[in-house]
Amino acid sequence: MIFEKEIEFKTLITKEQYEALVKEFNLKDNIYCQTNHYFDTPDFLLHENKIVLRIRQKGDNYKLTKKTKSTVGNDESHILLTEDKAKDYINSGFNAEIIDLPYNVIKVAELTTYRTSCFYKHGKLFFDRSEYYGHVDYEIEYEAEHDEEGKHDFLNFMKSHNIEYKESPKKSVRAFEAKK
Repeated sequence: MIFEKEIEFKTLITKEQYEALVKEFNLKDNIYCQTNHYFDTPDFLLHENKIVLRIRQKGDNYKLTKKTKSTVGNDESHILLTEDKAKDYINSGFNAEIIDLPYNVIKVAELTTYRTSCFYKHGKLFFDRSEYYGHVDYEIEYEAEHDEEGKHDFLNFMKSHNIEYKESPKKSVRAFEAKK
């Protein structure tokens, strides 16, 4: 199992802002697709406890991730999966003890993101167009090594691009809500 600390800042933006940023950073030819398959117990115990469990599919690669809130950012645990194992889990659910959760889980939502990224200051910017259950939205994410420095860099980026910062729900929450 791989463990990581994730410190990220994000906000939803308009389609026009997204397109302008992709053009400004010359990223039009670097957009790739990833699909998040979200899992939970039938009574949404993980969601209630602010735990995100997903399998992310990028091309032929599959990664199972558990995200939990931490005092700073999120703690993430990852397990790389074979395509066959991932598809089995996506179709049939699985026992999440393999990633230290004592539950049987099933797929509860799905979201596909068309993402591009570039390095910026002390972190990495992501520009996302996400599609899920008839919805399309656009978002900027900034992943940083340090909380305060990352927040400062992100807010300065937003200000320099005349983008209003609005805290946005996680992709998993948006997908859950849209599926209801």
